[in-house]
Amino acid sequence: MVNNLSFQRMTRRFCAVYCLLLSLVFVPGRLLAQQDSLALTTSDFNLQEVSVSARRASTVKSRTSAFDTQKINSSELCKAACCNLSEAFETNASVDVAYSDAATGAKQIRLLGLSGTYVQLLTENTPGIRGLAQQFGMEYIPGPWMESIQVSKGTASVINGYESTTGQINIEYLKPKTQDPLAVNLMLNSELHSEVNLMGAWQVTNPDSTDTDVSTSLLAHGQLMPMYMDGNHDSFMDMPTGGQANVLNRWDIFHGRYTGRILVRGIYDQRFAGQGGTNPFMHNRMTAADPAYNINLLTWRVEGFMKNGYLIDPDRGMSVGIITALSHHNQTNEYGNRQWLAAQTNAYLNAMFQTELAEGHKLTTGLSVNYDKYTENITLAPAGSADLSRQELTPGIFAEYSYLLEEQLSLVAGVRADYSTQYGFFFTPRFNIRYTPWEWWTIRAGAGMGYRSPNIIADNASWLVSSRKFVFPTEGIKQERAINAGISTTFHVPIKSKELQLSGEYYYTHFLQGTVLDLDTDPHTVTFLNSDGSRNFAQVWQLEASMEVLRGWTLTTAFRYTDVRQTVNGVLREKPLTPRFKGIITTSYVTPLRHWQFDVTAQFNGGGRLPDPDANNPLWQPYYKWYPQLMAQITKYWRTCSLYLGAENMTNYCQKQPVIAAAEPFGPDFDAAMVYAPVAGWKIYLGFRWALTKE
Repeated sequence: MVNNLSFQRMTRRFCAVYCLLLSLVFVPGRLLAQQDSLALTTSDFNLQEVSVSARRASTVKSRTSAFDTQKINSSELCKAACCNLSEAFETNASVDVAYSDAATGAKQIRLLGLSGTYVQLLTENTPGIRGLAQQFGMEYIPGPWMESIQVSKGTASVINGYESTTGQINIEYLKPKTQDPLAVNLMLNSELHSEVNLMGAWQVTNPDSTDTDVSTSLLAHGQLMPMYMDGNHDSFMDMPTGGQANVLNRWDIFHGRYTGRILVRGIYDQRFAGQGGTNPFMHNRMTAADPAYNINLLTWRVEGFMKNGYLIDPDRGMSVGIITALSHHNQTNEYGNRQWLAAQTNAYLNAMFQTELAEGHKLTTGLSVNYDKYTENITLAPAGSADLSRQELTPGIFAEYSYLLEEQLSLVAGVRADYSTQYGFFFTPRFNIRYTPWEWWTIRAGAGMGYRSPNIIADNASWLVSSRKFVFPTEGIKQERAINAGISTTFHVPIKSKELQLSGEYYYTHFLQGTVLDLDTDPHTVTFLNSDGSRNFAQVWQLEASMEVLRGWTLTTAFRYTDVRQTVNGVLREKPLTPRFKGIITTSYVTPLRHWQFDVTAQFNGGGRLPDPDANNPLWQPYYKWYPQLMAQITKYWRTCSLYLGAENMTNYCQKQPVIAAAEPFGPDFDAAMVYAPVAGWKIYLGFRWALTKE
């Protein structure tokens, strides 16, 4: 009896629990079904917003382009103290940036082993940093203004001109339609170098009520460098003092099939360097009673472009485009008792027509005109003065054929024919191909010609900060012509849910005609020579690996070996002041909710050769050794703002003697241009970003 009663109680409890479980399963389902049926008949039911987010890679290498192109996004630029374009490549393995001398603070880039003069630098596919702007032009593009940077190695498209020899770098500014309505960026470092950036964008017309969509943006940049620094106590400032003001305004117009863009910009920049005294803003001109070596650099520049595009037939991709650009650059530079007064006016026109011949086949044709006027005078005391004023008009026509076979094959074949009033007719063929036999393997190859009109002083302005005499060829400087060829391969290796990207490349540049600097025959002279068919080349090998190791943690390693040689007086030698190798390790970690970000970059810069010293009075060693550099940054994010703290050159490595014979700047041995390593030691910086985000 007891057992039966216990069994009944257990049965009732089991049934109660079972019914409870059934209610938990079926009742919510019936309620949801009732809500669904109610939603179908009720007009005021609102579904809550669902956001889907994903992490975008900060550096992207195109998988479909025939060109070896790498896109650097704004998130990559925020990993270091990217105050301007010259500092945008600190975490990049392909592009090197270094000071060109130990006094003026000017920086130069190097791609495929050669200086930035052989890289075509564009701003939104219009002429950017060229001619007189080579010296400080990279510092005239603030980092917060840049939306992205596209780096193409080897000869690029003929549509943008003939000047790309080792590569092309295109900078895209912020766009009014996509940038934040209002943003602020502030930065201050331990050298009291301060910068402020203000960016604003406005929608002028309402696209919902009118057919014309007009938007505009205003970008403003200011910097101040007030601190007198002489860390190595050689009486020369390690970095110049002074300031810069930079303002840009753009308008974007969309009306039906028409697209228009207008951009204008103005720059004012002044720098004081050398033995400027204790007052950083007091420039004392040299007198008999005050023999200080003073450097005063004053630059102002205005530029602008207009783009007009019209889509004729959307089904065939038929369109026409006209790009016009105009700039004027004026500078007054004094280096001790040397003076360089120069101005450049540039006008540019590019008109093109594009259409699809068939599926996967595209043709682009057009014409371009480039005009440069230089007013240039230089005084090289005590050797006298020279008038280097000149004009050059270069009209040309071009055609480029592109073929795309799904995602397996793409090729681009282009040709240009141009005529220069200085150098006559020249022909520019280029060819690039990409083949993807499997989804995880990509092969690229390319070859072509590149030309440039040398600007003998602007290309080598660093040697003005020395007592070296300048010797020019009696026949004049000839147009530079080079053949560039390269091959690269990329493997995308899946590892569980991640992907390891491995790439290797080789590029070779051979000069048919080039400008050679002879710094060895006489240590007190810079002799400019035309190569005239002698052997001058650069070859580069590079290996790179990158991967998101864990969620939010990315790691990139790379190693590059460079061999650059030139023939001087019949002898083929290693080009001086060219590092033989570079290694880089850069890593970044972002916490899951993106509250914190940690970035660390280590560089290993190879040694190289210095110009031959004076045998009777050797003031420097003929070679320099490799050196390491370390950079790190911590960023704290909030919803609309972020605070970042970082340090540069944490290894505190400095060149021991950046200025040769600094005690006698007007003597025959003075030389501040033989710079191969940082001049100043470690420094820290603190920055703040705030943005009023769009709804």
